[in-house]
Amino acid sequence: MTDRVYPSAKPQNMNGGANPTFPATKAQIYGATRPPYRPQPKPPRHRRGCCCRFCCWSILFVLALILLIVIAGGIVWVLYRPQRPSFFVSSLKISTFNVSSSPSSPQINSLISLTLTARNPNKKLVYYYDPMSIAVSSAGVDIADGTVPAFVHGTKNSTTLSVAINSGGPRKIDSGSAGSLRSDLNKKGELPLEIAVETKVKVKMGALKSNKVGIKVTCDGINAAVPKGKEKPKDAVSDSNVKCKVKLRIKIWKWQI
Repeated sequence: MTDRVYPSAKPQNMNGGANPTFPATKAQIYGATRPPYRPQPKPPRHRRGCCCRFCCWSILFVLALILLIVIAGGIVWVLYRPQRPSFFVSSLKISTFNVSSSPSSPQINSLISLTLTARNPNKKLVYYYDPMSIAVSSAGVDIADGTVPAFVHGTKNSTTLSVAINSGGPRKIDSGSAGSLRSDLNKKGELPLEIAVETKVKVKMGALKSNKVGIKVTCDGINAAVPKGKEKPKDAVSDSNVKCKVKLRIKIWKWQI
């Protein structure tokens, strides 16, 4: 038998050389230098969770506080039925009112007798008033000022406050205001007046006393005659009382209601 000859494991090139080598592709080059992809860990959520919990608790606290205030207000309303006081102008007389004719520096001189009636309609509330400041104006011009001493206003009580207010001697005003006052006097012989009263008041409910609350009283629609010569002053509200508007000034932090 004859021996068999097997080819070698690596075939030779036909020209007798080794197999040719080719240059590396771009994919191979960039792939060799590109770092392997590693997914980034997600940021922790504990901070966001704390903020959300804080906001929720804050909202719940505010809602609970509002609910307590509403409940307390309802209890006070049921027990005491609070009503704001009312004010009336019972009498107003102009005793003296003069406007100087000097065009360069006009002045006014006035004396007014005023009577206010304060009524407390509550059965269980007592009002403690601070001194009241009173200002009387006509056509936007302040013509007289005065004060009323502090007083206590009992339950279901009417208190009469009589005061004489004046201009404090001759008071300088501008020429436009003087012309407006003279025009009203020449046409009607009387002045349209507005009264503004400002003070602070405490409210006593049983054994409890509130903080001081600002109160402003405005009375308008009053036309008062100015006496001429030796005429006697005429009461501007002799027929019926003039009801005033009462506005409470309650401050909550920096806001005012």
